[in-house]
Formats: sequence, C-alpha cells, structure tokens
Amino acid sequence: MEIKPNYMTQSYDTLQIDTPENVSFGYDVAGIGSRFLAALVDTILMLLLQVIIFGTIFLVIGGSDILSSSAPAWVIGALSFIAFVFFWGYYIFFEILWNGQSPGKRMVGLRVIRVDGTPVTAAEVVIRNLVRLIDFLPSAYGVGVIAMFVNDKSRRLGDLAAGTVVVHDRSVQSLDELAAARPLAPSTLTATVPVPTGFPLERMKGREVEILEEYMSRRARLSNRDALASQILHSLATRLGLTESPIHTGSADDALIAIYAAVKNNKSE
Repeated sequence: MEIKPNYMTQSYDTLQIDTPENVSFGYDVAGIGSRFLAALVDTILMLLLQVIIFGTIFLVIGGSDILSSSAPAWVIGALSFIAFVFFWGYYIFFEILWNGQSPGKRMVGLRVIRVDGTPVTAAEVVIRNLVRLIDFLPSAYGVGVIAMFVNDKSRRLGDLAAGTVVVHDRSVQSLDELAAARPLAPSTLTATVPVPTGFPLERMKGREVEILEEYMSRRARLSNRDALASQILHSLATRLGLTESPIHTGSADDALIAIYAAVKNNKSE
C-alpha cells in the first residue's frame, strides 16, 4: 500500500509526515555521527569480505604468480572487478534486500526511507549509491559530509538525487509497515456502542479496512482523536457510497471501534 502525504513539515533532526487522514508521523533523522559509525562498520565488513575472497583466490591461483609482473591480465582484471563490485554492489544489494538497511545501518539502528515516509524502491537505492562516488570525493566522503552539514536533514548528494533520507530505525519504520502492523485485537478493544445504523459492513474491503486499521493502531497516541474519528467516519461513508454520514450513538471514535470489532469478527468467522 502506498500513502502519499498531503505535505511534509520538516524541522531540525525530525521528518514529519502528514497523511491524507490527518495522521502525523515523526522520524528522527540520523545525524553525521551515527551515519559515520554505520559507514565504518560497513567498510570494515567490506574489507573483511574482500580479504577472504582475495585470500581464497591467492591460494587457488598462487599468490606469487598474482603478485608478479607477469600475472595474467585477466587475473588483474578479475581482482579489479571484484573490488568494483564491492564498492558499488555492497550497499545496493543489502539496502534492496533489507529494505533500506545495510549491515552497518542495521547494527547502528538506521534505515533509508523516501522523503514521503514510504520504503525505498530498488531504483532509489541504485541512484543514491551510484552518486556515492561523488559524495566520496576527494576522499573519505568529503563532498558528502559538506552536503550533510549544509542540509537540515543531513542528506548527502546521493540522498538528494534519490529523494531519500536516513532515519533512526524503530519498531515501525514506514507508512507501509505501519499499515501492515497488527493493531489492537478485538479482545483488547471492546465496542461500547452498536455499529452505526445502516453502515454497510459487507462493503468494508481493501483500502477501507486499511484506513480503519491504521486509525486503530494509532488512536491511543492521537491528540485530535475525536475530530479525526469524525473525518474518518465521514470518509468511510463516502467511499462506501453512502450519501450521508451514518447515524451512531456515542462518539465517532466509539462508532469506529464498533465497526472495527464487527469487521474483525466477520473475518474470523
């Protein structure tokens, strides 16, 4: 599922995402220190992997032959290609495989996401890592560090080109993952009022259920719960083809809880 934000409010060290349902999510932006530590871990791992691979090649082919001036050109080319693949492919492979994380980022607790809060795609991972060569100039990420100092979200040139940002990883990392997360179970969320009169529960499918589940998973942290519940109830009615908001007893939040419990009970039957 993809949720496109109406707008983003950015403040120093925080990326704030506002969804069409007026639910806000904040991400702690990773600073230079934590990103440097993650890069250091990844660099050490890359070096260790290359030592293992090159050592194996030396044992198989013969170290003295490789180091001699008469070493076959294909051997030198193969070693250069391996080093090239590690430089370009290490981050691309892991960030695609682990949804925006390399081993170093995972160890430090960081993740790459899109600036709209959704997970990165393969195209964005490739772009941000291809531009890494420019960020690395003249050495040790000189250009990248300058860009991160200038940008209020510590984004290097690769992030600017790909539309990504590095944030501190949490149990819920993106809007897609938030939508997929299990909300409160019916057993712990009790309906105190009946389902609104005439509400078509049988039409609650797909996106409508996702909207309701998103609200339920976050309602405890919402300061504008009552107003938001009314908007969501009206939005659901519109999406389900009702001409007017359904009549309900109690608050709109109580009505959404009743609808949610009924939908979940119908699924479990």
